[in-house]
Amino acid sequence: MPELPEVEVVRRGLAEHVIGREISRARLTGPRVARRHEAGPADLAARVQGALIRAADRRGKYLWLVLDPPDDDPAALVVHLGMSGQMLVQPPEAPREKHLHATLDFADAGPQLRFVDQRTFGGLALTGMVPDPYTPPGDPGGGAGPGAAHADGIPEPVRHIAPDPLEPAFDAAAVARRMKAKDVALKRLLLDQTVVSGIGNIYADEALWRARVHGARAASSLTRPALVRLLGHAADVMTEALGQGGTSFDALYVNVNGASGYFDRSLAAYGQTGRPCPRCGAPIRRETFMNRSSHSCPRCQVRPRRPR
Repeated sequence: MPELPEVEVVRRGLAEHVIGREISRARLTGPRVARRHEAGPADLAARVQGALIRAADRRGKYLWLVLDPPDDDPAALVVHLGMSGQMLVQPPEAPREKHLHATLDFADAGPQLRFVDQRTFGGLALTGMVPDPYTPPGDPGGGAGPGAAHADGIPEPVRHIAPDPLEPAFDAAAVARRMKAKDVALKRLLLDQTVVSGIGNIYADEALWRARVHGARAASSLTRPALVRLLGHAADVMTEALGQGGTSFDALYVNVNGASGYFDRSLAAYGQTGRPCPRCGAPIRRETFMNRSSHSCPRCQVRPRRPR
């Protein structure tokens, strides 16, 4: 699954190519691409026609386009990337991709926006906007994306998602206090999008490796400053990954121009089973955790006697 850096790479590409453009036509192929839109694909296509794209925004792994429809209040076109979803900017005359499920044409007759999804776990949905419950008091907002508040609010389905470590609403000290109160495995909390969003399996393993802590250790066993440092490592590793276009393990994770990221070359723990730890040289181990693969150093990250 794409995590925060990969989704942010896509968001930036969308911001560059589609903000300020008017949708002239939407074409959706089959019902599955709009299965999260209860009224179905025909309704979604009709409702976005004539809408102006105001912004491209994100919280954690959740991505959406802010639309100004002709007659309604601002709405969000939520993009679920799933396991293999791609948002591609293509000339209208470019050949159709094999797994193309949705196309947005624009009034300026410029490049199309295409949603391609090989494994069909992703899709599009149109939803209303609600105020961001995590907006800092007195913050009027200031645009979309990291470094700015969600000026237009957030999609209603994203209301329960916690801020991610790269947005201004994120309060590391407050999150650390919540984590400290839980007798739950650290990695389980890092993956809990209602506690902190945007962190998935890859960056959880990398943050825990940097913190020299095993993911099965109970959050309550760490001090609050240690938990703040762990969250800081998560922010750092995701920022570094973002600078390299994200982590791409196959051709499915690409930006809007079809290019892959290359942070996988810099991973210290995730996917490095049997390779030497960059810090101490011990072979990286792979364990099963929450039906996933978890990677750590047996020397730097001592497994707790009673894992959570």
